[in-house]
Amino acid sequence: MTSATPQPASAAQALDEGALARLRELDPDGQRGVVSRVLTAYETALLRQLDQLREHLPAPRTDALAMLAHTLKSSSASVGALALARACEALEQRVRQGAQAQTHDVAELLALGEAALAAARTILRR
Repeated sequence: MTSATPQPASAAQALDEGALARLRELDPDGQRGVVSRVLTAYETALLRQLDQLREHLPAPRTDALAMLAHTLKSSSASVGALALARACEALEQRVRQGAQAQTHDVAELLALGEAALAAARTILRR
């Protein structure tokens, strides 16, 4: 991760269309609401995880952040929030190598998480 805080992606860019297409394939006619249910569950979890990330802004605790990044990585990848998933993976790897989490790490995850949240909400409103 870099020390610069990334610019948040637009709602259209925050979720990968290929990942969303794969979710839609699970429910081609939309009768079971798979995409809606998955994005709603992601939104709920992401809101909680963003709150947990905000708690780390003043003084990141590496062990807790690594666990949070690990959880967030998998769920984000499954809905196509690939930039967030990659940032989580990078932080998790750095922590495993003994690096300390920094405030800019948390800020990056928050920015990417907010973009993913906005994208999920945009899709859910359709």
